[in-house]
Amino acid sequence: MIRYAAAGQPAPHLFSAIIACAIPIVILGGGALAANYLERKTIHQTAPKDFFIKNQGLAFQRAAAHTPDVLLFYGSSELIDPIPNRASDFFSSEPSGFQVCPVGKAGTTSLIILQKVGALGGDLRGRKIAISLSPSSFSTPAVSPHAYAANFSLGAASGLLFGSALNSNLKADIAKRMLNFPDTLRKSALLELAAKCIASNHPRDRIVLAVLWPLGRLQNAVFDLQDHFEALVYILGNRNNMLLPEARSAHPRKTPSNNAAAAASTESFSPAGSGPDAAFRERIATAKEWTDLELLFRTLTDLNAHPFILSMPVDTAYHWGRGVSRNARQLYYDKLRELAGQYRFPVIDFDDHDTDSDFLIARKEHPSPQGWMYYNRALNDFFHAPK
Repeated sequence: MIRYAAAGQPAPHLFSAIIACAIPIVILGGGALAANYLERKTIHQTAPKDFFIKNQGLAFQRAAAHTPDVLLFYGSSELIDPIPNRASDFFSSEPSGFQVCPVGKAGTTSLIILQKVGALGGDLRGRKIAISLSPSSFSTPAVSPHAYAANFSLGAASGLLFGSALNSNLKADIAKRMLNFPDTLRKSALLELAAKCIASNHPRDRIVLAVLWPLGRLQNAVFDLQDHFEALVYILGNRNNMLLPEARSAHPRKTPSNNAAAAASTESFSPAGSGPDAAFRERIATAKEWTDLELLFRTLTDLNAHPFILSMPVDTAYHWGRGVSRNARQLYYDKLRELAGQYRFPVIDFDDHDTDSDFLIARKEHPSPQGWMYYNRALNDFFHAPK
């Protein structure tokens, strides 16, 4: 005899299915909450460190953004080179009330930085952040695809494109630039299609994007869970090596002398001519990095963040040795100031140290221990200045 379930009474297997679905959701949600708690609890131990997960993921960056006495500092290889007086080490014991959290590695450019800050979105609203620029990035015609791919983060790219923090016009311009590096977008068919639809902004593509949007938000959630899991593994795996707040010690500091390689150089401003000067001016004038830097500035403006732009001086040991005059190098400083001025962002380019042989490590385009002290003073003044 066949027995039918009473009307309105769910079949027993439905309860099993609900429980089977609920258990992993609870476990994943609980794990994410635990990871988020530990990320913020240990931020003063992880903030000064440079490691892969912090650079490629967003969890530690987000924790830093929510910590009032931690300053996010984006840049390239200069941030991770273990040089005495480096900002992350100098401020690790909070000698003036804050720490510096470096985010970056070799080959990082403005387009990579903007994807990270764009993915953080509202977490940076009203927050101060610092950005370090390398003049060499603005003396090459195009961004290296290899360097871009090495720094590309699917989580950051997805968080930006499938986020709602930026206006549609800005997001379309960013998507167009990202499409110039198709190999990175092919890592996710969903992300690649979304970038094409956002860049196009055709009515048909807007419909496709609307269909993709829930999947994109789900992808962001998956990337966030993965990010939290990796952060949790890192924290638990390094718990015995993390210094307690009261045990942290400052890195040995070296104060620059007042007469160190005086900024007032005897080098003359030679008239612009042909040869090295003309080639240098052409590279500076046509570098794609200016386009990406403006996209970064637009992103920071949209997020209502409060950035501080620092730039190393042009490495004269490299450029001056090839006959580039001080007059030609001035073009870089002028263009940077003009662009930052359009967005009313404070900028220090250390142009008065353009011929200071003690400011940079020769041919490495990294601040020396003495150069880092100038950086540190600027960062300290910026952090304590009113918004």
